[in-house]
Amino acid sequence: MKEKLTQRLKSLQAEFEAGQNLLADYESKERSLRETLLRISGAIMVLEEMLADSVEEIKSQEKQTIDIHAETQPQGELAPAGEGT
Repeated sequence: MKEKLTQRLKSLQAEFEAGQNLLADYESKERSLRETLLRISGAIMVLEEMLADSVEEIKSQEKQTIDIHAETQPQGELAPAGEGT
């Protein structure tokens, strides 16, 4: 009887150790994945800001073009059909 209990104890201890090793491996993978997701999130934020800045730059350039066009248009002269309102 004692031998059977000792054998079962060793079996459970080995299973427990294997489970702890597996858990440690999963926790390591989880940390790594969280770090990767954090880097990806940061990259997304940078790209979104760059795109927003790009849109603002395009709008600014369009406004400058319109302003230049308005400055070069002679006063009192009507713009050709289809331009302005």
